[in-house]
Amino acid sequence: MLEAVRRKLSRGLFGMVVGPEGEEHAQRIHGSPGPRLFADDRPIRHVHADNAMFIGGLRALLLQSLHPLAMAAVAQHSDYKTDPWGRLQRTSLFIGVTTYGTAEDARAAVARLARIHTHIHGVAPDGRRYRADDPHLLAWVHVAEVDSFLRCHQRYGEKPLDDYDGYVADMAVLAEEMGIPDPPRTVAELEARLDSYRAELKGTAQAREAAWFLLFKAPLPLLARGPYAILAATAVASLPVWARMPLRLPYLPIAEATGVRFAGHALMRGLRWVTG
Repeated sequence: MLEAVRRKLSRGLFGMVVGPEGEEHAQRIHGSPGPRLFADDRPIRHVHADNAMFIGGLRALLLQSLHPLAMAAVAQHSDYKTDPWGRLQRTSLFIGVTTYGTAEDARAAVARLARIHTHIHGVAPDGRRYRADDPHLLAWVHVAEVDSFLRCHQRYGEKPLDDYDGYVADMAVLAEEMGIPDPPRTVAELEARLDSYRAELKGTAQAREAAWFLLFKAPLPLLARGPYAILAATAVASLPVWARMPLRLPYLPIAEATGVRFAGHALMRGLRWVTG
């Protein structure tokens, strides 16, 4: 009986994250013969296989929203409100293919994304023009994502790594494939690059609206709302204070160090049981 419940929950979660064609995608990603960009023992494979990615993904979206031009591109060209799970599924597929798929499929996925980026351009509410294929904006999205996946794995990963520099270096390989110049290759370089963007970041109305939607308005079945509330609180608690204030997100250090962290670890244990 318990195993039947676990399998049902696992199928539901798998379908939400990877979509109705998830099984076909998984078979192609893991079953296709050919060389990979990353060997089996590389840190990127370890980090991206852990359920802490759920927290890291939400944290990355919140952090990325702080760049007004990146956020304008999302607000004007993304369907994150009308089809948030579709966006999640496309992102999950991209991460899966580039991390575990053949090198040929990984490079094809990067090329498809690059073609999409050439069509995303416009004018932000502050009057500045933006292009999604701008290397500077691509680098911001990259460092925010890498920092989020790394920090959340450090805090909530089942088996923390000894070599997080190796993870940053692995992600730099993908960054170079995407045309991002001189991506960070160590944790220290990542921190410095993230800090270099601080003067450009701002909590715009678009960013706060996106944060509110992601944290409180995401369309979810009733049974998923409790776990998602924990996920949201955990993602917010993992952000630095300087990133929360512009988004008007709370900072409760005592609660975050105790209740939120405990709930986050409990959620990860539950997800590991569900996913097997």
